[in-house]
Amino acid sequence: MLLPYIVIAVLLVAAMFLYFRIADRYNIIDKPNQRSSHTIITIRGGGVVFYLGALAWFCWSGFAYPWFFAGLTAITVISFLDDVFTLSNRLRLTVHLVSVLLMVYQLGAFELPWYVLPAALIIIIGTINAYNFMDGINGITVSYSFAVLLSLWLANRQWGFIDDRLLYCTAIANGVFAFFNFRQRAKCFAGDVGSVSMCFILLFATLSLIFASGNVIFILFFAVYGVDSVLTIVHRLLKRENIFEAHRSHLYQYLANEARVNRLGVSAAYGVLQVLIGWMVVRLADAPVATQLWFAAGILGGLGLVYVVVKRYLIRKFVR
Repeated sequence: MLLPYIVIAVLLVAAMFLYFRIADRYNIIDKPNQRSSHTIITIRGGGVVFYLGALAWFCWSGFAYPWFFAGLTAITVISFLDDVFTLSNRLRLTVHLVSVLLMVYQLGAFELPWYVLPAALIIIIGTINAYNFMDGINGITVSYSFAVLLSLWLANRQWGFIDDRLLYCTAIANGVFAFFNFRQRAKCFAGDVGSVSMCFILLFATLSLIFASGNVIFILFFAVYGVDSVLTIVHRLLKRENIFEAHRSHLYQYLANEARVNRLGVSAAYGVLQVLIGWMVVRLADAPVATQLWFAAGILGGLGLVYVVVKRYLIRKFVR
């Protein structure tokens, strides 16, 4: 049974080298700007391998979850085009909306009460964009995606909510990308196409789990990213900054840029912390609701406290 995965891994590695040649020829690169944590020009869009991994699974599975895959294809294409040409926010968000609608249709969410769907769409699109904004230093998307995939794999042992091969193929693609990205001087960055497509896959799997188990606690698979993203927005609003402009205000960016903590160490720490939370979430998923609520409050409150304390310290020490 290992042979198909080995073949997929070899094909994805070959696809990456082919993409490097294409990106080099057509100048698909990431130039440092005010949001960047890198200082040299690097190939952008290497995260397209995530979609290729999902494509391998889609063909292997006999074209399972077609509406989900259609949404993934649409959001991948528009994200790649945005990496290359920089599209308007209106066009990009319109395609995001259509893609998410295809995802929730696959999940059967249209059968829920009418007032649930708009809120769900806002949360899902917001999460996708937050996942994209969190992709700011080498290895962070790799580490965090492995953490969520591991949590989903553990949950799948109990609830059997999704085809394991999708998780494995996505993990292989993430591993291939890690070889080129999880290093001090990355060979390539994921680009919007990578972080957006990866988040789309992870959200589909997580929402499938929530529907199968009837338990929303699994949204904590995104707890670390969620707290950093939300509190960074709050911080920027308090500073009266335009939250839609590029920035380097996330906690992980302060750690990597101002405090000069090893970037791969920061990325690994985010992943390890999320693995621990994910493992506890799976263990507590059958606990009484009150226990789950206290646990969720403790996790989110604890992460929030760490964010505030550490960030205030870094600002006082390193920002003038």
